[in-house]
Amino acid sequence: MPSKKYAVVDKERCVACGACTKECPRDAIAVWRGCYAVVDKRICVGCGKCAGTCPAGCILTVDREVE
Repeated sequence: MPSKKYAVVDKERCVACGACTKECPRDAIAVWRGCYAVVDKRICVGCGKCAGTCPAGCILTVDREVE
């Protein structure tokens, strides 16, 4: 069963610095073509470490929808 939360990146505000990719303990984040970070929500556990390290403040953890 997946975690109750996962991270979401605001692509418009992301500066593609890669700080979140280094901080993620599950390697669930990648910078897409040097433009913005993308979170693989299948892997993300919603720990919030990426949001805490993001200098642009563009990452939030949100609740998963019940399927």
